[in-house]
Amino acid sequence: MPKPEVDPTVQLELSVDRSSPVPLYFQLSQQLEAAIEHGTLTPGSLLGNEIELAARLGLSRPTVRQAIQSLVDKGLLVRRRGVGTQVVHSQVKRPLELSSLYDDLEAAGQRPATKVLVNTVVPASAEVAAALGVAEDSDVHRVERLRLAHGEPMAYLCNFLPPGLIDLDTGQLEATGLYRLMRAAGITLHSARQSIGARAATPAEAERLAEEAGAPLLTMQRVTFDDTGRAVEYGTHTYRPTRYSFEFQLLVRT
Repeated sequence: MPKPEVDPTVQLELSVDRSSPVPLYFQLSQQLEAAIEHGTLTPGSLLGNEIELAARLGLSRPTVRQAIQSLVDKGLLVRRRGVGTQVVHSQVKRPLELSSLYDDLEAAGQRPATKVLVNTVVPASAEVAAALGVAEDSDVHRVERLRLAHGEPMAYLCNFLPPGLIDLDTGQLEATGLYRLMRAAGITLHSARQSIGARAATPAEAERLAEEAGAPLLTMQRVTFDDTGRAVEYGTHTYRPTRYSFEFQLLVRT
């Protein structure tokens, strides 16, 4: 009689910090996502029973289910009837130069322009709180902009910043790039964690970017850090692939 398959999450050093402002489900999903990306949880691996995982970590079953569902939504896990929850693939993330779209357009000889759509303070969602290292529901600044070149929309930019970081004047945001405003305020941008993907445009996005509904869009998420290691910006952007592309320089590892 074949032995039952061992739950691969048993070998992971999963833990949650109940004193952290980051939601428990998000802490768990981040650890599972990292295990998938690093190859510890390989494609085809079957995750064990949600009840057993919840008991092992001292979490409620709904919390574990929410963590797993967030990875299903990202395409890293899939629920198969009669099989269970299975690892699909890991996301490939490649670093790019830390620059802004405004700088990129200007360097390419384009004429960048900006329309500020939203400039306000909002409560931080779980995703934003985790990215910026702040408490969930605490105040963060939300800025939504439409970036144009030669009068044509290029990208929709949504950025979240910690409160009080810089003066986010709408006029200044329309006159220059966000990173330039940060540098002018004395902030030294040091590094970023970034992921690039693609998906179909929603009707609202299509109208905003002058594309057809369902047209492919490039996506980018980035958390930027200053020279002290503080997260100073979390951005989630969509780009028209007919007008913009990401370029990589790849080196052979020796």
